[in-house]
Amino acid sequence: MSDQTPQQPGPAEPAGPAAPANPDFDAMTRDIADVPAVEVITTVAVHLMSSAAVNLGLAEDGAEHKDLDEARKLIQALAGLVTASATEIGSYHAAPLRDGLKSLQLAFREASVVPDEPGQGPGEKFTGPVYG
Repeated sequence: MSDQTPQQPGPAEPAGPAAPANPDFDAMTRDIADVPAVEVITTVAVHLMSSAAVNLGLAEDGAEHKDLDEARKLIQALAGLVTASATEIGSYHAAPLRDGLKSLQLAFREASVVPDEPGQGPGEKFTGPVYG
């Protein structure tokens, strides 16, 4: 054992290799401002779709992650986003999102022990009834 006390890093010394650098918030804001709205909307929609699919049990370990209550919320949010943004992002971007949404709504109906009546399923107040 040594008689010396460990030295604390001084103000000029970093606390170690894991010390976070101060983020440049102005640069980060500029980067976000450069992203087109259509890209932000479609990225959010894809995240909602992916999460809903996992909660529907469609992932690799499906049964392990199945949670229809969570899936319902995600599909509802996705339907609102897709419906509200469709005119803004154009049919080129909205059409695949609508297709994905419909697939999730049908998968939800199949996964439900007691399926919702047509028009009462997740997101159907925005999209109208979904039939298989």
